[in-house]
Amino acid sequence: MIIPQHVAIILDGNGRWAKSKGMPRNYGHSRGAKNLEVICEDAYNMGIKYLTVYLFSTENWKRSREEVDGLMRLFRSYTKTCIKTARKNNMKVRVLGDPTALDLDLQKSLKDLVESSKDNTGLNFQIAINYGSRDEIVRAIKKLAADVKADKVPIDAITEELFAGYLDTREVPDPDLLIRTSGEQRLSNYLCWQLAYTEFYFTDVPWPAFTKEDLWKAIEKYNGRERRFGGVKEE
Repeated sequence: MIIPQHVAIILDGNGRWAKSKGMPRNYGHSRGAKNLEVICEDAYNMGIKYLTVYLFSTENWKRSREEVDGLMRLFRSYTKTCIKTARKNNMKVRVLGDPTALDLDLQKSLKDLVESSKDNTGLNFQIAINYGSRDEIVRAIKKLAADVKADKVPIDAITEELFAGYLDTREVPDPDLLIRTSGEQRLSNYLCWQLAYTEFYFTDVPWPAFTKEDLWKAIEKYNGRERRFGGVKEE
């Protein structure tokens, strides 16, 4: 069994799962956050080195005020818990996305989370919050353009590899496997550059009900595919 080095997940279906239980949407988000702690540990024990999850997109601000406020309260609680979890499990945390739209206290909590875990050597855990792939690419272009204007980077030196170094994921290898829960089959503006050669796995299981067994199913499916790059099978 080949274990993918990097797994990315779109954590979908929290609200629908809660509705099926007769509960408010934010209850589903809360249960989804608890499940994420479990899956992080399961992923590391399976041998996965990098796990990247989509917590909140740039488009999620369009949701109801009540739901967005509930999510922000959850993120405040989650970041504090994650600091303890990262310390306990030797987990290194990075944050993808533009944090400037978040409240200052949440920005500080995220900085504290990243700083406190930067020397850990276990699971590399990436949290995408206020993240959108198009926004990420535009921000990267602006940084690169500024460096070109300042004569730090010659135009002829720009390559795919150099550009990737301006993305939020510059320290992280591209995902081998993308999992999206709850039946939807689209990327939703998630890691569009990084997923160019990634295997996709879609499941009807909503995120709060997603288990270690479901993760194994995704990995087994991944193992059943022939990965080819430019017509050459990956060995």
